Amino acid sequence: MPTEMISFLAQFARSPLATGAIAPSGVPLAERITASIPRSGDPLVVELGPGTGAFTRVIQRRLAGQGRHLALEINPTFAERLAREFPGVDVLEADAGALPGLLAERDLPPAQVIVSGLPWAVFSAQKQREILGSVVEALADDGVFTTFAYQHARWSPPARRLHRNLRELFEEVVVGATVWANLPPAMVYHCRRPIRHLPGEERGASGRHPGPARPGNRSAQRGPEPSRP
Repeated sequence: MPTEMISFLAQFARSPLATGAIAPSGVPLAERITASIPRSGDPLVVELGPGTGAFTRVIQRRLAGQGRHLALEINPTFAERLAREFPGVDVLEADAGALPGLLAERDLPPAQVIVSGLPWAVFSAQKQREILGSVVEALADDGVFTTFAYQHARWSPPARRLHRNLRELFEEVVVGATVWANLPPAMVYHCRRPIRHLPGEERGASGRHPGPARPGNRSAQRGPEPSRP
């Protein structure tokens, strides 16, 4: 059994709710979920819940030494292993909900791409919304947020809640084809044009929601042109 699988199973046995899956994601899913990362320029890519590095490895390959790669991992064992295996990645042992503050502390701009490997199904409704709110706050206006859900649990209450929240927080949510080669099979959400408010917030004089201040960017204007993954 590969070392990565042994490590993952050990952490799942120790803390199943925090780990959220019994096996690391496979290469086909990693390729699909990182497809929005540009291969040129100087992008800031944030990875949430990298675990044993299944997505980390592919992100590093796509960046090829360019840009900056920030990874937030709450599990100390995984965080230590990631920092050792991927010296080019800024690994932080931190909760995903702290992302906007962490970017501000480092004087970093909003992220161009945020990739999530978080176990949404084990989060409460409040925690799920808290993390997604942090993603919206930390993402650039023209940025992309990608995450995934397991096909077999697609109609479970947590998965349906995730889909509903994504629709409320992004103008465009595209659900990719099922990655049958993953264990278990999974589908990727490609989310664009974050909405800078929460339902019920007061509108400004223009009738638009003012939106929260974001790290490294005082403007909350959205680009009008749609884009596809």
